[in-house]
Amino acid sequence: MNKRQLLSMIGAAGGATAMMMAMGQLGQVHASTFKGPIALEGGAKGKKVLILGGGVSGMVSALELSRAGYAVEVLEYQDRVGGRAWTIKGGDTFTELGGATQTCEFAPGNYINPGPWRIPTEHGGLIHYCHQLGVGLEPFQQQNYNAYLHSTDAFGGVPQRYKTIQADYYGHVSELLAKAVRQNALADSVTAEDAELLLESLRSWGALDRNMRYVKSNASASRRGWDKGPGGGLTAVPIPSEPLDVHTVLQSGLWRSIGGNLTNEHQYAIFQPVGGMGSIAAGFERAVGHLIRRNSKVTEIRQSERGVTVNFLDTKTGERLSTSADYCICTIPLSVLAQIPLNVGPTLASAISAVPYRPSVKVGLEFRRRFWEQDEQIYGGITSTNLPISQISYPSYGYGSQGPGVLLGAYTGGSISYELTAQSPAERVRRVVEWGKQIHPQYSTEFMNGVAVGWHRVPWTLGCFGIWTEESRAAHYDNLCQLDGRFMIAGEHASYIGGWIEGAVTSALDAVTRLHQHVQQAA
Repeated sequence: MNKRQLLSMIGAAGGATAMMMAMGQLGQVHASTFKGPIALEGGAKGKKVLILGGGVSGMVSALELSRAGYAVEVLEYQDRVGGRAWTIKGGDTFTELGGATQTCEFAPGNYINPGPWRIPTEHGGLIHYCHQLGVGLEPFQQQNYNAYLHSTDAFGGVPQRYKTIQADYYGHVSELLAKAVRQNALADSVTAEDAELLLESLRSWGALDRNMRYVKSNASASRRGWDKGPGGGLTAVPIPSEPLDVHTVLQSGLWRSIGGNLTNEHQYAIFQPVGGMGSIAAGFERAVGHLIRRNSKVTEIRQSERGVTVNFLDTKTGERLSTSADYCICTIPLSVLAQIPLNVGPTLASAISAVPYRPSVKVGLEFRRRFWEQDEQIYGGITSTNLPISQISYPSYGYGSQGPGVLLGAYTGGSISYELTAQSPAERVRRVVEWGKQIHPQYSTEFMNGVAVGWHRVPWTLGCFGIWTEESRAAHYDNLCQLDGRFMIAGEHASYIGGWIEGAVTSALDAVTRLHQHVQQAA
């Protein structure tokens, strides 16, 4: 089995988030290289740069090059900017391949991010531009111990609180390791002094009793939850809950969802833009919107020794137009670019065709009330499941609001994405509601409406994000990023942080820096 097949299987079983975490462990995702703002010194030498695509990568490129004095023009296919930094709100309409059109019916203030939806603190480049462009950030609740872990094959399909499974798993592992230490089974690796410290740490980490056992106690109940919690007055005495036995915990398989929140991108300190990811697009639009020509579908890219000419279609008027520049930075997703006539060298052409894109579906559901908060005390966070929906993410804004609320009812990938998008948007939403009822029965009475975005059916990207393997990176990655004559590529697909906006940011900064160096040397 090669890595691409393995990642595909992980994605089919656990969704895009699980696959992204697996990519990190397989060396396919790396930390951001952002070290601070760039300075393009020396002047633009009278040059013009044409940028294809008004997503974040294109707008970062436009902002930095225009600051350096370059004449900049951006062609954007859509009638909005931002690319996958996209927020769907009530009244918004979008049409997918095949002609299916959806109109969002969410109440004012509710929204869903069909693409990126969170910003790790590791992603300093994106956070830098948010601060610089006045985009407000607020906490995103990545992990919530009160959310659920769910499997149709465990506990009769009854969801279990995240904290219960984590506490019991940690507790039993601590007890087993403590037994090994006491039996000197680790004598070759741990000194006698360190063994005592290890036992002390295991008692604390696993909530073990004085005999180093994980049992029903106030200590374990403070982690996994109580049968009756502590209170006041004559009914104040708490009653601890009974831990699951180690066999039950291991056989449930629910422990598989615990480690995901330990990766750099999924730890507690994580943000979201106030009002949705579209706020990032709005921030860039305020800065470079005057440089962007919208509703411009690129139909041909031709370069010569003197410059680059791009033919495009005005999708509003039907007029066929062209524009030229000294250089071109292309941020069009490779899944689309591979279908556009383009004269580049054979190594770049092969690289463009070598990167498949991840199929993925996100479904936003609106309910009459925020029952997850009111009934189940879940404020933000994510529930994981082996159902085809993969996960449910609860909103990290508007806590305690009255009236309708929106949650992410599905974020899934792999073959189920094709199965879902073979059906109408309304049927996709209906199926997601039916699956979700197995975790939250309130779906039956509280559901109002929903929207379903299949990324492989979005005409301007044809997939969620580019997928590299170790083999394809070795063969094509450097070739993809090289300046080819007067043409170069930027975007999350030209980074080691695929699937994140930070990849688009760092790729753009690298591209404009190298292009500027080339201009200085050629002057």
